[in-house]
Amino acid sequence: MSTEKSELDRLAAEIAGSASAAGRTVAVAESLTGGMISSALAAAEGASEWFRGSLVAYSSEVKHEVLHVPDGPVVSAPAARAMARGVRRLLGADVAVAVTGAGGPAPQDGRSPGTVFLAIDDGASCVVIDRDLDGEPEEICVAAAESALELLAGRFRSGGPDR
Repeated sequence: MSTEKSELDRLAAEIAGSASAAGRTVAVAESLTGGMISSALAAAEGASEWFRGSLVAYSSEVKHEVLHVPDGPVVSAPAARAMARGVRRLLGADVAVAVTGAGGPAPQDGRSPGTVFLAIDDGASCVVIDRDLDGEPEEICVAAAESALELLAGRFRSGGPDR
């Protein structure tokens, strides 16, 4: 797992540099990954200046009650979108990323293990993407965390959070 961890660290370091340079703040809403994304970001340089925090909303009730995820399945594009928007507003961040999915070994909300939805919200737009990841539950979680950090890093590369 050391290779995966170094990729999380590499992406978090890139985000740290980009967020600091742009003077932007970041928030995270995690379900499937259980804090992996926020741990990587919190360990990055200068995190206290650009990382607003995170909400690990593992239970469906927390997603619905705190992040205002609409009724229905939580392993879905609408849930990921609501999570990103909700945590951005809740924590007062410029940009937020969210992840929800079925890690396995059993399906969740009718979705097979490895189904992941990621969302990024910068206040001007919210983009949701889906991934079908393979592997054991731990591998799916790490790959989902990497995908979320890559999505966030990509938004900074494209200049999205500077709008």
